[in-house]
Amino acid sequence: MRLNLYKLSIVALFVCGVAMIGPARAHAQDHASRPEETEWTWEVRPVHVDPKLPNVLLVGDSITRNYYPEVKKQLADVANVYLFAASTSLGDPRLPRELVEFSIMEGVSFKVVHFNNGMHGWTYSEEEFKAAFPSYLRTLHKIAPKASFIWANITPVKAEDTPGPTNARIEARNDIAQAIMAKADIPVDDQHELMTHHTDQYEDHVHFNPTGAAIQGQQVAQFIRSALKK
Repeated sequence: MRLNLYKLSIVALFVCGVAMIGPARAHAQDHASRPEETEWTWEVRPVHVDPKLPNVLLVGDSITRNYYPEVKKQLADVANVYLFAASTSLGDPRLPRELVEFSIMEGVSFKVVHFNNGMHGWTYSEEEFKAAFPSYLRTLHKIAPKASFIWANITPVKAEDTPGPTNARIEARNDIAQAIMAKADIPVDDQHELMTHHTDQYEDHVHFNPTGAAIQGQQVAQFIRSALKK
């Protein structure tokens, strides 16, 4: 009888242990990276930094990378324009680390940060996208504590993909972001609305051609100019 009780105790402890480990593992998986087939980062700094000019940072993805040259052109002799673009999405624990590493590498103070995220990371739900936003904003404030911030809405896609970007999910993410920006008193550069009027400027199902990217960059530059005047 003692042996049977001992065995029952061991079984009970084992079951309790599994019950405790299971949620812990699930929690860890919830906070793990879910990489896409191709992951990348693209970081650009001015060839010649003018110490007399303020520094501006664009944060985003390949769409941001495409309009960066136009922003740089529009803000020539106005600001030093830096770029951090990546496929890393909100919800991915790598994103805050990558931004901090970029900031340390550049070692400059930014006066304006124009930022976007959301065209990648479709394995993360909109609930996870929303839950990751506070950490994202804290990281941006950490790397640019004195900056003015501008959020850029996610642009629409020409053709939807599953799993991947759909216009319904893009609009849901934009709604989430805009509600957060309203509470944080951060202005919104509505790139989504802008590009709904230029649907003839796609070069593929997601990105815009050089003309479309220039249209985007001109609006981005206008927002940044206004922020620099404050």
